[in-house]
Amino acid sequence: MNGNSLRGVLAAVLIGTASVAGATMLTATTAQAAGVRPQVGKPLQEAINFAKEGKSAQAMAALHRAESVHGLTADEQKVIAETRQYVEVKTGNFSGGVTNATAAQAKFAIDYNNRRYHDVVTVDQEYLRKFGALDESRKEIIAQAYYQMGDYRGALNYINHNLNNSSSALMLKMAVANKLGDTEALAQSARQLVLQGQPKFWTYMLMAADHASGLSDEQTLDIYRIRLLTGNMRNADDYSTATQIAIQLGYPQEGLAIQQRGFAAKVLAGTRQERLLALAKKDAAAQVAELGKLESEAKAAKTGGELVHLAEVYWGTGKYKEALAAVEDGIKKGGLKDRANAEMVKGMALVGLKQQRAALLAFKAASTDAKAKVVAGLWDVYARTSK
Repeated sequence: MNGNSLRGVLAAVLIGTASVAGATMLTATTAQAAGVRPQVGKPLQEAINFAKEGKSAQAMAALHRAESVHGLTADEQKVIAETRQYVEVKTGNFSGGVTNATAAQAKFAIDYNNRRYHDVVTVDQEYLRKFGALDESRKEIIAQAYYQMGDYRGALNYINHNLNNSSSALMLKMAVANKLGDTEALAQSARQLVLQGQPKFWTYMLMAADHASGLSDEQTLDIYRIRLLTGNMRNADDYSTATQIAIQLGYPQEGLAIQQRGFAAKVLAGTRQERLLALAKKDAAAQVAELGKLESEAKAAKTGGELVHLAEVYWGTGKYKEALAAVEDGIKKGGLKDRANAEMVKGMALVGLKQQRAALLAFKAASTDAKAKVVAGLWDVYARTSK
């Protein structure tokens, strides 16, 4: 997958500005009303004004003058503490140390906004944890800070151990996995998003499946079937390749339907595609004429392979009830060279009959075969999300 594929996903989750919590705003009048003496209230107001202007050193100097007044009362000490908090939040100057949750949140936000990502993932995170302010949203920002530093392995590790499966966390995980070339993590995240009701992420599940090696023609066709069912056929090559595989495997009626859909979608055109359409029509007509013979031969065969093939012929024409009966008979008869494929066909027939729970059991049985696991996983998600 190229670097641009998930750019939109990353843009959707990276936070440009973290939320900064404010502190109590003081004025000389309110300070006096609270029993603060003028010699304390005046420098506090100066500190507030300097902080508003971003003059950190001057604000801290004024604050120090107020703290130096002899005989501070409890009320004055409280107002000084509130003013210090305001100055720290406003200026980002925490030279006196982080002493409460508000200051911890402010420092965290200021550091992130100023791209001090190393501080975000180290000292700021510890301050948030110490004062009980490390919530889920801030954990996501920490994961983003790892990403922004280019520490993708650290980001993935942090996500796996600290974040739940919220949409934003999963999308960030996809972006990280893409940077690492980790197709398994990418597919797992996309799977969770699809299961959460976001079908647009089928695209990324299917992209990950494209990287699977050692798939049989049957399994490749099963992936194209999912593409068709979820509206994820990409181009003319997808339609013509799926058509050719279906014809080669002995499902010309299905191949014809695929090619016709490509033309109906105005994706297919030209002499080459017309020739393939004509071939599909010819072979489909021949199979329809010979269907009775195919059924008799499958039933008379010593092993169940021919019945499984017949079931797949039925499935490709929408005859799901007949497909289920044929594949179940084939499994009972035994002698199958590819039991995983038989379970896949059974599951697909059950999905067609809206028997999702039973279909999931069939896909689970198919997934015990290492090579079939990728395809069975796709169909599992489709069964869970289709109506």
